[in-house]
Amino acid sequence: MIAAEKAAICKTNWTIDGSEAKGLASTKRYIKLTLRAFNGECESLIAKVKWNNVNQMKERIKKSFETINKIGESQTVSIQPEYLHLKIKELILEYEFQLKKQKEKEEQRAAQEALREEEKAQREYEQAQKEAEKEETNYQKALDKARKEIEQSTGEKHEKLLAQIAKLELELQEAHERKERALSMAQQTKRGYVYIISNIGSFGEQVYKIGMTRRLEPEDRIKELGDASVPFQFDIHAMIFSEDAPNLENELHKAFANKKVNMLNSKKEFFNVTLIEIENKVKEIGLNTEFIRIPEAMEYRETLAILARLNSAEQAKTIEQIISEEFPSSLK
Repeated sequence: MIAAEKAAICKTNWTIDGSEAKGLASTKRYIKLTLRAFNGECESLIAKVKWNNVNQMKERIKKSFETINKIGESQTVSIQPEYLHLKIKELILEYEFQLKKQKEKEEQRAAQEALREEEKAQREYEQAQKEAEKEETNYQKALDKARKEIEQSTGEKHEKLLAQIAKLELELQEAHERKERALSMAQQTKRGYVYIISNIGSFGEQVYKIGMTRRLEPEDRIKELGDASVPFQFDIHAMIFSEDAPNLENELHKAFANKKVNMLNSKKEFFNVTLIEIENKVKEIGLNTEFIRIPEAMEYRETLAILARLNSAEQAKTIEQIISEEFPSSLK
């Protein structure tokens, strides 16, 4: 549009010293300066556009368009709306590029998090196997010793050894089962737990996170989620073991796709849904899982109690005094 001299126009044929040629030359210079000012503004704003500020940048381009055109009124020079639309289109294209970059970053971050989670799970399995193998060896040695001693024992000592052997055989079996479980979890990469958790102090009522972990002790993963990023710990409503945990998680995510808190990012696993709806879906899938309906939310509820005391008549007391009186265990 600039080459065709349609990006900005002048509605008056100005003359200078009676010369139309001088007037035209002056008008062209003014149009050039006007477009340079507008293009400079647009380039600066387009360079700043991110996935989360496109509307703000769009309004600023429109404001620049209106301001520069206002200044040009004395010369009857104005940038054309069609040129503004091209700049908005350029902004949108840059926004879409930034959005794609942000999505790739989120996906990469999620992939790295999943890799770290899997590495932690594998370390847990290896540690559990080693510990169980060590226990197996110790129990086997103790059992062999007891079996030798019982051959030469009589009376009360014989009875004690029989009880000891039975106990050692049970402990040996349990250690073997722990080792086999850890080995099986390590080999079967789809085995894991799907968890349903909430954090009413951070996200309010009826917001649940539906996620998956392959950790041998899945509660450890929940504790990590509540470590630093949120002010309160998460509460577990259900922990579902599955031979194909990724598929179960995906099935639940699909069922509540229209109730996601974040509609743009599929890696954010929070849903505005009732626990009854989740429980019914789990039953529909064919799983019989126990759900904890009411979250403990201990720190959140204790915080509310402390705030209530602070706002009551006993304002002379400090926060530390109130905590020591009502929740002494939290100071230990």
